[in-house]
Amino acid sequence: MLFKLLFQKNIKVIFLSFCFVLLHCSEKFELPENANDLLTNNSSKIWKLAKRYNDGYRMNMGDCFLSYRVTYNSNGTTTDNNAQNEDCGDSMEANWSFYTNEKGAYIKLKGEKVKTLMNQDNDYKYFKIESLTDTLLIVSFRHKQFGNKERTIQDYLVPEDVKVEGRNYHN
Repeated sequence: MLFKLLFQKNIKVIFLSFCFVLLHCSEKFELPENANDLLTNNSSKIWKLAKRYNDGYRMNMGDCFLSYRVTYNSNGTTTDNNAQNEDCGDSMEANWSFYTNEKGAYIKLKGEKVKTLMNQDNDYKYFKIESLTDTLLIVSFRHKQFGNKERTIQDYLVPEDVKVEGRNYHN
């Protein structure tokens, strides 16, 4: 009897939690009116990678990820610092803009480096914005990786001066 009662209560909690997750995940991110200011700090803003997920699995943050910084400028340009770090590859240099449609809000990067560094035919790429505040930018995108398998990458970025506990969680 006690087991049955506990089971029924747990099922209700699980069901309500599942409903909450479904409702939360189905919400479309609306680009705030001050999105440009949030992304660029009204001039330029340097973001660092706080954590990354690859198809839902948290990735180990090796040296290139830990040193990665991307700067968004209010004039519509962006670059990262990969080339400044040993063995981290070429830097992305592109123009950025916001793009919205019925599926949500995106940052669109356009430039020749997008084509080569993202290993694709187009010179542009859309990064779906899941959150944009003064202290957090979450974007997701599809990316071809090993064996030409396409996976969803989800990046959590924070301003460069924010301390993030557990960034290098595997070490």
